[in-house]
Parts: sequence; structure tokens; C-alpha cells
Amino acid sequence: MLGTLTTQEIDEVLSRNITGRIGCSNAEKMYIVPISFAFNGNYLLAHSREGLKINMMRQHPEVCFQVDEIDDHANWRSVVLWGSYEEITDPRERYYAMKFLVSRLIHQNVSETAGIPEMSGELQQETPAPVIRPVVYRIRIKEKTGRFERR
Repeated sequence: MLGTLTTQEIDEVLSRNITGRIGCSNAEKMYIVPISFAFNGNYLLAHSREGLKINMMRQHPEVCFQVDEIDDHANWRSVVLWGSYEEITDPRERYYAMKFLVSRLIHQNVSETAGIPEMSGELQQETPAPVIRPVVYRIRIKEKTGRFERR
């Protein structure tokens, strides 16, 4: 049976997961990469080091995001959303965004690129070693949809 996820089911998929794929573009190409994220009910919070993805989103803030839950080929859920990239630069807002990200990611076995040690260090009052500060951003959700298959 194929079907459409309700808004509540979409939010549940987003809340259960910490890895999805973000798609951004410039005038020349599309770029889709996995990211670690946290969903707070209103928007996605994420972070990244400076690079192609951040440069593209700064120039063209409209993005697409996708996350799957796949039990097997006949039982899955998929969510797609569209939104706008917003860099978080206010120190207080950045602190709380990082704290929320750390709380969602710290107990997971995540990739080195998720940067948990760097994020944890940023939450301390004084950091003993210099830390590369990641770009912290949110995706302000404008539209979201979800599909599923169940057998």
C-alpha cells in the first residue's frame, strides 16, 4: 500500500532522524550531500564547515531536504521539504542552536564531519585549544510532504 504521510507523521520522521540530504544549487549545478541535523518542530538546525555547500546556500538560499526511513524495499517512509537557508550569527541564538544540535547528536555514532568535539568545545566558557567554528544554520521550512509504502 502506497500512501501520503500526515503532517504529524512527517514531523515524527524528522524528529527520529539525524541524517538527511540537502540539495542546493547555483546557476551552474545542483549539489546534494548528506548532513547531520536536528528538527525542533519548526525548522531544521545544522552546521557545516565553510565550503561549496555553504557558499552555494549563501548565494541561493532556497534549498530542498530529504530524509528516508527504510525498513526494507516494501516498507519505508520518505520526507521531502523545501525551505530557506538562514545562517545563525547572533552569539546567543548560535549558542542555543549548538546546544540543541549537541543534545540530539552527542549520543549517536556520527561521522567525523558531524563535528561533535568541536561543537561540545564551543559550548564551554573557555576552550583550551583553538577550535574551527562551524557555520551554524537553520532551514526555515516552507513546504513539506511525505510518502510511505507498507506491506
